[in-house]
Amino acid sequence: MVRSHITRPKTAITTTETRAYLSSQLPDERTPAQWHGLIRGHWAGVEIRNHWRRDACWGEDRSRTRRPNALANLALLRSALLVLLPEHYPDRSLPVLAEMFAASPAAGLRILRAK
Repeated sequence: MVRSHITRPKTAITTTETRAYLSSQLPDERTPAQWHGLIRGHWAGVEIRNHWRRDACWGEDRSRTRRPNALANLALLRSALLVLLPEHYPDRSLPVLAEMFAASPAAGLRILRAK
């Protein structure tokens, strides 16, 4: 369990959040500082591997729609492309592919249809 105490500067209101993490290791196999480092390292990796690719390359955070179904469908298409692109274009970087698909969106749809 990790408990975070957050004080919002504008309101000076402090809230406490508790999050649970699962591991196959026993609690006494690591010190609290080691557990904390492991958890932070995991989420830093998620941020780098997933969010950067989705936002910097696909512009996910710039989406203007607020319709939940549209957002879910777009996220599903992005996820599918992120899985399929290395198979189809192993030698091209994601920014290069993003430019290619911006110029020709049909190319991305062809990849999705191929599977």
